[in-house]
Amino acid sequence: MTDPLLARDARRIERYAAMADAARFLHPVQQALLHRRGWLRMLAPRASGGAELPLPQAVRLEEAVAAIDGSMGWVLTLCAGAGWFAGFLPPPLARDIIGGKRVCIGGSGAPTGYADQDGDGEAAGFRITGRWDYASGAPMATHFTLNAVLRADGQPLLDDQGAPRIRAFLVPAELVQIVPSWASIGLRASASHSYRIDGAWVAKDHGFAISPAAATADGPLYRFPFYSLAFVTLAANVAGMASHFMQLARPCMSRRRHAIKGLPLLEVPEVAALVRAKEQVHAAARAHFYHVLDRSWAMVENGTALTDGDLHALQASSLALVAASRAAVDELYPYCGLYAAHEDSAINRVWRDFHTASQHSLLLP
Repeated sequence: MTDPLLARDARRIERYAAMADAARFLHPVQQALLHRRGWLRMLAPRASGGAELPLPQAVRLEEAVAAIDGSMGWVLTLCAGAGWFAGFLPPPLARDIIGGKRVCIGGSGAPTGYADQDGDGEAAGFRITGRWDYASGAPMATHFTLNAVLRADGQPLLDDQGAPRIRAFLVPAELVQIVPSWASIGLRASASHSYRIDGAWVAKDHGFAISPAAATADGPLYRFPFYSLAFVTLAANVAGMASHFMQLARPCMSRRRHAIKGLPLLEVPEVAALVRAKEQVHAAARAHFYHVLDRSWAMVENGTALTDGDLHALQASSLALVAASRAAVDELYPYCGLYAAHEDSAINRVWRDFHTASQHSLLLP
């Protein structure tokens, strides 16, 4: 398979990563690259103006970007993932949004707001109220997605099991107030701020369901289960950051000597063996991850529904890759010296990004 990232694009991303981290948002050159390459539209339907890339191709691109700058990889992944929801919107609305200038869709998955029914017939819609956290890329978002509890006359609507009904919505950024709240040690440039909406009205066609049965776009991308898509895209980001850390760890170690044995650190047999072992285990987990992803994608492309076993394999291979990534970063870090603890060093930025990204709740073992 060809390299998912052009060398000149990789250089641009790397050149501005430290500045973006310090500024706590992606550098304008990085933002321009996301738009120029159409990466934020890469999972949206072709019929709406997106690229509709095959999922394995998109995941490899996300990993490659994260392996250069974790924050940019994270924004790409979360915002392109929100763009995937265009495949579940009414096609005219999807075309209006995805075809817009410099479109970027951010959002949050937690149902921490309400959608009150408002209006009838063609004037039917919802008034959205609430606050949502962790909207990566919020400052550049043109639209936001959210989950909200449906209400009528102030009372939650219930499903057949008696639980509150939750629906996804897409709202334009002009209805949203960003709440600066992102103060994490890592992924600083992802600017994953909170946002709030205070009684804004949206038409009913801005609400949508996320399931293969509810897809409005043809194509295998919209038959791929949502949680499996989330597992593989998040795991690829973590793996990319871990690869970057291991790449930077060797030069750090090469400058150190073992305090007792007096040898250069990488010439100490136990240390050299540890480095090789972590690299090999990570490479094996990554190879297995892509084997499972490629096989699953081929099944969906051919019209075969994934079984529970297939879904478990996707989740298990994703979590195994995350576990191998955690083991590599955490066990090699002590050998990298105080340089790796310096906030302005590249390896420290990667370490901070890694340990922030890997806190995502889906990635718990």
